[in-house]
Amino acid sequence: MGSDDDQKFRHFILEDLAQTDSYESPQQGGSRKSVPGRNRGEHSARLLGQLGEVKEDLALAVAAQKAAGLEAGLGFSIEFESFPDIELAFESLARERSGIELLNVRHAGKKTLATVFVPDGKLELFERRISEYLEEKKDSIGRARDHQRLIDAIQALRTATLEALWTDDTDQLPKSEDEDIWWEVWLPARRNQQMHIDRFRKLADLQGLRVAPSEVTFPERSVLLLYGSTADLKQSMLTLNSIAELRRAKETAEFFDELEPEEQADWMDDLLSRMAFPGSEDEVPVVCMLDTGANRGHPLLSPILEEDSQHTVEPAWGVNDDHGHGTQMAGLAVAGDLVAALSSSEAIAIRHRLESVKLLVEPGTNTDDARHHAYLTIEAVSRPEISAPRRPRVFGMAVTARDNRDRGRPSAWSAAIDRLAADAENQGENPRLLIVSAGNVVDPGDWAQYPDSNLTDGIHDPAQAWNALTVGACTDLVDVGSDSSLQPVAAGGGLSPFSTTSRTWAGHWPLKPDVVMEGGNAALDGLGAVWMPSLSLLTTHHKLTERHFSTANATSAATALAARMAAQLMGAYPGLWPETIRGLIVHSAEWTEEMRSRFLPENPTKDDYCGLVRTCGFGAPSLERAEWSVANSLTMVAQEWLHPFVREDSNQPKLRDMHLYQLP
Repeated sequence: MGSDDDQKFRHFILEDLAQTDSYESPQQGGSRKSVPGRNRGEHSARLLGQLGEVKEDLALAVAAQKAAGLEAGLGFSIEFESFPDIELAFESLARERSGIELLNVRHAGKKTLATVFVPDGKLELFERRISEYLEEKKDSIGRARDHQRLIDAIQALRTATLEALWTDDTDQLPKSEDEDIWWEVWLPARRNQQMHIDRFRKLADLQGLRVAPSEVTFPERSVLLLYGSTADLKQSMLTLNSIAELRRAKETAEFFDELEPEEQADWMDDLLSRMAFPGSEDEVPVVCMLDTGANRGHPLLSPILEEDSQHTVEPAWGVNDDHGHGTQMAGLAVAGDLVAALSSSEAIAIRHRLESVKLLVEPGTNTDDARHHAYLTIEAVSRPEISAPRRPRVFGMAVTARDNRDRGRPSAWSAAIDRLAADAENQGENPRLLIVSAGNVVDPGDWAQYPDSNLTDGIHDPAQAWNALTVGACTDLVDVGSDSSLQPVAAGGGLSPFSTTSRTWAGHWPLKPDVVMEGGNAALDGLGAVWMPSLSLLTTHHKLTERHFSTANATSAATALAARMAAQLMGAYPGLWPETIRGLIVHSAEWTEEMRSRFLPENPTKDDYCGLVRTCGFGAPSLERAEWSVANSLTMVAQEWLHPFVREDSNQPKLRDMHLYQLP
């Protein structure tokens, strides 16, 4: 998304506009906007006046810090605001030798906001810069030393408030200033990181603020958890002079998973009171999960999973879920990770329904013979289609073989997936969208060898199917709680330690996975790696008499999320083909900075990018990017038939047709 993503538009859906023509590259344009010159006298006078007000606040802050027993590190933070559409040269605001430190940079609308820590006695450096700007200072050989680009970009400066330190989503700020929450407090490391942490703890204690006993340290930041209200923090701002960023501490699946059954029921009741479900007669898309069944007695599933939408490939098994995996996947396919839904107070509209097919009794069974599994998968797909043939549906299957011995080669099972997706039996008249999990790295000992174990553990059968959307796992879950002996295996935005890849496959086999979605993380404990609820997704439990919530992870969870996303897109664009929905999901995917930095060298080649795709697919998809165009980023969707290749006699196939479009 670009800077104009506040205006959303539906994609261009074009029909009957294809033509064959030569391609001409469009002219490139655009340039960085220059900083307009200001009236130096008026502009410097305004900034010096604002600096005078800041100086008074600095004196109060230093007095408060001395009263709290602080002898070193005195000072406080200033917020600089740019003019609209002008990028503030925020690096120029910091001066390491003087102790002036850039704490954070934010963007609000078309303005840049930078927060800077200024030690006691160093405010005069900014006064000097403004004076040199006013005087149009030059050095001995006539070069400008007047800081014009920096000063002309600054519209205002002021004492930093709590909002100036807030780098989380604005809607995560407590609505009431008296609401107590856990805050993530990010401190700069400076020269002595531990001393800085200890000093903050002492000051927080003097202010009556509760700080969790452990912290997480990075080279440039320390992160602590602090409990209190917005009002508490605002009253302590002048004393707590060293905060670089504030964010809301994230609730994790562990919090809800560990609640007593009665408390879980209360949370679920609150969630259901905010949810709206489609009626049984509404023509909405359906997510059909092929798994261990699903128990529709769960209150989150019962509104959209009817009895006649539950199927099984073996009547003797029944349709209910005795293991739990299928019900977990069903919950994710309906509402995604429940942590987000339960932590919010917003209304939630579900616009798709659910089907379930019991493909196996429990995970890991019936994996001996790919031909047998191919037959069962065909049966599983046919049951709901016979029962309700005209429903728009997406199939999600988090069932794979245990091993990776195929190494990209087709198997009977993957071939069955390919034929089902392309509707080979009916010459492609009714193609299907099948979403399949990539398979998992299952040994905790291998998680500790991350990411090497991911690169050597190949994607499992049948996820090598060319025509399926194969889903691997990434993760943003890195909260290991207050135990300082634990560290997340994968960094935020990275490949999940559970995700398999196609790095060991020969180059002529498909690039898999296609995309990666949230699949959770593991933790290093000094001895190896362990699973943790806080690093997992929250979903529905299959035994309602015991509890409402359960946790799920790995490529199974990622596949359920992808199936949900597909259904949401099918609802937004009901005329799109299954192949087009798949294309939009992949088109919306992007690699995170963590994926790029870990799996690409400094000067990547085409082969390096191929390796990245074989590891992380085309990245993590975004429902917003897949569903909407914005003013500066448009998506054209064209659904047509073409013959891309032709084979003459016994010669190798060659390219035949392509389509170009004349935009209306």
